[in-house]
Amino acid sequence: MTLLDPTEVNTRNHGPDIKASPKLVVENVSKWFRTPRASVHALDNISMRVAASEVVCLVGPSGCGKSTLLDIIAGLTKPDAGRVLADGQLVTGPGRQRLMVFQEPSLFPWLDVFGNVMFGLKLCPELSGSERREIAHRLLALVGLEKFERVHVHELSGGMKQRVALARALAPDPQVLLMDEPFGALDATTREHLYDDIQRIWSTSGKTIIFVTHNMREAACLGDCVLLMSAAPGRIVQSFDIPLPRPRSIYNVELVAHAARIADALRGTVGQGVSE
Repeated sequence: MTLLDPTEVNTRNHGPDIKASPKLVVENVSKWFRTPRASVHALDNISMRVAASEVVCLVGPSGCGKSTLLDIIAGLTKPDAGRVLADGQLVTGPGRQRLMVFQEPSLFPWLDVFGNVMFGLKLCPELSGSERREIAHRLLALVGLEKFERVHVHELSGGMKQRVALARALAPDPQVLLMDEPFGALDATTREHLYDDIQRIWSTSGKTIIFVTHNMREAACLGDCVLLMSAAPGRIVQSFDIPLPRPRSIYNVELVAHAARIADALRGTVGQGVSE
């Protein structure tokens, strides 16, 4: 991870090679939301580079624009100033190379687990039916749901639903996976299992991941780098490298120390408690 402005911070040798061409470049991005009665300055002059296969976690107070920044990177929202480049190409709209996993799984209740993952493969018309089925089977095995392919959504637990949503997002083989608090509504035990899943998927696929969270241990567990954003208008005010080998446990003493350091910085920014 490199911050272009106002400070440059490089990942150490545990992380991706930042000397290579960056997977994502965010340059001087600002965003306002305007209504007839008010104008809200959501993001202010955000710049950063994200290397291929890097995992970057965004943390900050509620309303600081983390989700808005993710939407802009995805091409779902246009910035009012600045630009985003993916593999050197200007992002002008959504595309299969950058896919989102939301806090709510947003699965189709009329489809079973297998059908939901196959739906994601509609973005890949070049694949044959047999190739799509093979990919769906493989991804459901990767997230541990190979025995639940014909189960319908209402029969799944919250964690299982989020695993299906993750498999569906991975199915078109995006270069960048954008995750907007995907585990926020889940219990602690389920989240811990999903941390293992994400780390296993990352080690298998090498995806570039941008992950939004309010949980400092979650950020330290998953991220090569954690970016702290200020209260609105959101700015990147500090960057934290997490030089720990994977797989990581949220109970690791060094990881807890990193999480506490990030939480202390956030308290200093917003003056209120956060989740550790």
